[in-house]
Amino acid sequence: MRFYDTLQREVLDFKPIEEGHVGMYTCGPTVYRPAHIGNLRTYITADLLRRVLEFEGAEVKQITNITDVGHMTDEVADAGEDRMMLAVEDEGLAPDEIAHKYTEAFLEGLDALNIQRSALYPKATDHIHEMIEVAQKLIERSHAYVAGGNVYYDVDSFPSYGRLSHNTIDSLQSAHRIENDPLKRNSYDFLLWRVAGEGRVMKWQSPWGDGYPGWHIECSAMSIRYLGEQFDIHTGGSDNVFPHHEDEIAQSEGATGHQVVMRWLHGHHLLAEGRRMAKSAQNFYTVTDLIERGFDPLAFRYLVMQTRYRSQMNFTWDAMQSAHRGLENLRKHMTEWVSESMQDGELSAAAMDLDRRFAQSVTDDLDLPAALVVVSEVASADIPTEEKFSLVERWDRVLGLDLARDVVALEELPAAIAEKIAERERARESGDWKTADRLRDELQRDGVELTDTASGPRWSLRR
Repeated sequence: MRFYDTLQREVLDFKPIEEGHVGMYTCGPTVYRPAHIGNLRTYITADLLRRVLEFEGAEVKQITNITDVGHMTDEVADAGEDRMMLAVEDEGLAPDEIAHKYTEAFLEGLDALNIQRSALYPKATDHIHEMIEVAQKLIERSHAYVAGGNVYYDVDSFPSYGRLSHNTIDSLQSAHRIENDPLKRNSYDFLLWRVAGEGRVMKWQSPWGDGYPGWHIECSAMSIRYLGEQFDIHTGGSDNVFPHHEDEIAQSEGATGHQVVMRWLHGHHLLAEGRRMAKSAQNFYTVTDLIERGFDPLAFRYLVMQTRYRSQMNFTWDAMQSAHRGLENLRKHMTEWVSESMQDGELSAAAMDLDRRFAQSVTDDLDLPAALVVVSEVASADIPTEEKFSLVERWDRVLGLDLARDVVALEELPAAIAEKIAERERARESGDWKTADRLRDELQRDGVELTDTASGPRWSLRR
């Protein structure tokens, strides 16, 4: 397995810290609104990475956080109001009710896209204590300072700050959103903990008074809590690189004194009709929108895999329609390839070559477009249909498209179905095409798909 490391700016072979075991942290959603399909592309990328690692035999422990705390930076509206509290006002629900509502919607979206559930989904509000501990360690190690009840990270104390995003100190002067804070030593220092203002609902006790944590510190605290002070892979969207992941590196390494994340993988943006997704642009789409338009959500997963994860992707409804048809065609092939004569055994040389090319593609920096080319070649490959089914069924452990869902393989046909198939075959042999067509229609209504081949009919049962 090899993939692009954002920190080192190159595609590198991957070797886990502990052979056969991979610790992976994925930045999760901020649950004050529904996750749109652009967000979900990022989670599909993480899921594909995990599936490929498991395909290669590794055991993966994935942690995905749930951000249910409002923030003083990066999650504020244009007027500076906390977005979580704006959602509270809009929907008339308490903060924990808002968080629960959109956490459940997020998890339902993952299930619809066949994204494997993480081992844990820790909530930020359950880990305030760990965040305070990280801030205290940073103060003790002279990486942070207290001013006016706030705790700030001293960026100048961490000389390698900027190496993930390739930002310089000069470029950082206006990079963080809260500007002109007179309590900061430098404008580019960032908040670890902020004192709660009057009327603040979400606040907690701390050594510096009642307040609430910064966005970045939660991932440092929870990743270390569940994966240890050094783990293999951290994933997220390209919009997380700065400031979120840059600040996370400074916090985690400042608190521990050593490298914590070994490899960083980021997926690129998804545009909708050529623009960034936003409600104001009326191009903000969710899984529910896909379903309401009659699409199988897995067609979106199939569409996502047609673009490399490090490339920007443009979503259109025409492309979605094409992906939907392509997915249906793959599933139809699977019903044609399965038969009562399927047997386990060694693959032919041609099938083994296809299998090798598929594995080579998915392990080469998640080259899913190349892998899908191999999948498409199976239909015309000169190999037995049993091998076609076996290959694609195995590959679907990575693809996650539920390609065999319309297939029910049985050791023997029900007697009535078997007799009807035999009767139709006799009609075909005698040239009675009208009867053959009628029997075929009846079989289809019974859930039987027939494919006529030179060696006789092949069948499958649809659910």
